[in-house]
Amino acid sequence: MDQLVSAFVALAQPAPLFFITLGVFLGIVVGAIPGLGGAMLIALLLPLTFYMDSLLALMLLVSIYVGSVSGGLITAVMLNMPGTPSALMTTLDGHPMAASGKAGRALSLGIMASFVGGLISWIFLALLSPPLSRFALQFGPYELFSLVMMALVLIATISEGSMVKGLLIALFGMAVAMVGTDKSSGYVRYDFGIDDLGAGFRLLPVLLGVFVISQIIEDLLKPDQKVTQQRVPLKDLLPSKQDLVKHGPNAARSSLIGTWIGVLPGVGSAVAAIVAYTLSKNFSKHPERFGTGEEAGVVAAESSNNASVNGALIPLITLGIPGSVIDAILIGALVIHDLQPGPLLFQNSPDIAYGVIAAAFVANIVMVVLMFLGVRQIASIASVDKAYLYPAILVCCVIGTYSLGNSFFDIWVMLGFGAIGFIFRKGGYPIGPFVLGYILAPLAEKELRSGLMLYDGSIEPMFTRPISLVFIAITLLFSLWPFLRAWMQKRSHSSVNKSA
Repeated sequence: MDQLVSAFVALAQPAPLFFITLGVFLGIVVGAIPGLGGAMLIALLLPLTFYMDSLLALMLLVSIYVGSVSGGLITAVMLNMPGTPSALMTTLDGHPMAASGKAGRALSLGIMASFVGGLISWIFLALLSPPLSRFALQFGPYELFSLVMMALVLIATISEGSMVKGLLIALFGMAVAMVGTDKSSGYVRYDFGIDDLGAGFRLLPVLLGVFVISQIIEDLLKPDQKVTQQRVPLKDLLPSKQDLVKHGPNAARSSLIGTWIGVLPGVGSAVAAIVAYTLSKNFSKHPERFGTGEEAGVVAAESSNNASVNGALIPLITLGIPGSVIDAILIGALVIHDLQPGPLLFQNSPDIAYGVIAAAFVANIVMVVLMFLGVRQIASIASVDKAYLYPAILVCCVIGTYSLGNSFFDIWVMLGFGAIGFIFRKGGYPIGPFVLGYILAPLAEKELRSGLMLYDGSIEPMFTRPISLVFIAITLLFSLWPFLRAWMQKRSHSSVNKSA
């Protein structure tokens, strides 16, 4: 604890505060722009930090991480375009709130939830890193596979329309992810003789296509509907005591979920947001409001995905295991600066380990200040003429996609999936399950193969290992819950009719 206090004292200097503020600001900006993201910016800045002081460099990169996850809230609410995959669930209720003139309210709740998620997860990061990391080590391949399957079923339960549509779209997303080189065997599959498909469909072009390009196409083909945003004073945007009482339990529960899922290697903040959102919907007294502008949906999504940031830092600094793509890049940053990730980091460089922990807390404070100060300006995005807004977004998408692999094929992929996304929208099929099925499929396949190899082809341990069994039970519960609730409502209505 003394070392953590010393780390906070060291942060009270101009240089650390400057780099933390700069990192959060840059993270918010790139997180809010579809086509960019925290991972891309950190990767670009990584070589530039080589000659920086190790602690300052890591503070800058961690602050970008914190800011980028929070920044995805902006375009998710204002344009129905998640700046980052972790903001996917925020679009379900955040954008309907903005469309009804409550953009400021949606942003305010999202910022408050982001802060709560970051604060609660930071407590675990600071105090319980070793115990949480030891628990995460108990997750074998079947536990992770069961967790992914649970997330895929949860996707269907939150989808607009029927559960069947959600599952079908999720399975289609998983099928798309199968294209390209099989990482286990090295064989190329489903490339249809096209050389460029040997590496499969990259995430960024697919994500930008089905979300951003399809949204642009849809908006261009329908009459422009001007939305007048409510102009409210800054003091009214700040959370009130009533907001804390109303949304506090939801934010706390979702933050705990995000923290625990963030600890799991390779799972990520998108899964954390799915699980937290679904639990919030199923525990709600008015689940039918979710997806139409329900405040609790925004709170659950934003508190969980921000909590996963500090959750993912736990295995990074205690075991040297990356919890996400950005954490993998941060491990590269530690290696570049001749630092050993894992337990030896606390032993050999405690100033770095505790400095990163302290920087994560300060970055969360800076994030909430910067976001609240700019929330009214951010909300004014909705009043900008789309004739000026969409060309700029399209240029960012093309540049971001091309720079990914210097390939025009990726641009065609983006446009092709934009058309597919538009067809989904017109047919009433939810886009979220497709993208999340695509993201989670490689992880599910990898863990299933690992489990089969580990247990000589047997799937029995999937049902006999306690943690895996719990995930399977939850999966079955949420699969049957919509039918059980409909049956109970029908029974309740019939009882009322009989008594009448």
